[in-house]
Amino acid sequence: MATAIEHQTRRPWWRYAVLAVPIIVLVGSAVGYLSNSGFGNGWYAPLQKPSFQPPGWAFGVTWTVLYALMGIALAMVLGAPRSVPRRGGLILFFLQLALNYSWSPAFFGAGAIDWGFLIILAMNVLVTMTIISFWRVKPLAGALLLPYLAWLCLATMLNWETGRLNPGADRASLGITGA
Repeated sequence: MATAIEHQTRRPWWRYAVLAVPIIVLVGSAVGYLSNSGFGNGWYAPLQKPSFQPPGWAFGVTWTVLYALMGIALAMVLGAPRSVPRRGGLILFFLQLALNYSWSPAFFGAGAIDWGFLIILAMNVLVTMTIISFWRVKPLAGALLLPYLAWLCLATMLNWETGRLNPGADRASLGITGA
């Protein structure tokens, strides 16, 4: 039974989702577009691709779905009563989202394969921590981020393998992937 204070602090999560989902999707799409992400990128197009790379169209579809799931998960946590786990989860969520939005400019925009790899490794850690934090607040919110983590694991392998297959292609090499 919810107390009067808990009832006052709860808001329907879908009210947050109405804003969170389109904002996350639109910002993610804009960052990708402005970074010239994908197979049409003049630096990226001639690179040798990993054998397990999905077709180009799959990235736009997948990221749209993942960003929508992220927005719904965020909305569920925003709608939960204020608590220390909620606050921690929100901080982690926005940190990983900032890294998410920085990956395309680093990898595609700057042609920095190694920097992209470091960013995506940090994303994997922060997303895992976010899932755990969100799960403590609302289990479904944590579960909605599991496909995102799975895709990040694939993207991490793609990033690594792209560097390995294309030594010398990294415009800001740190000697990690294509050394």
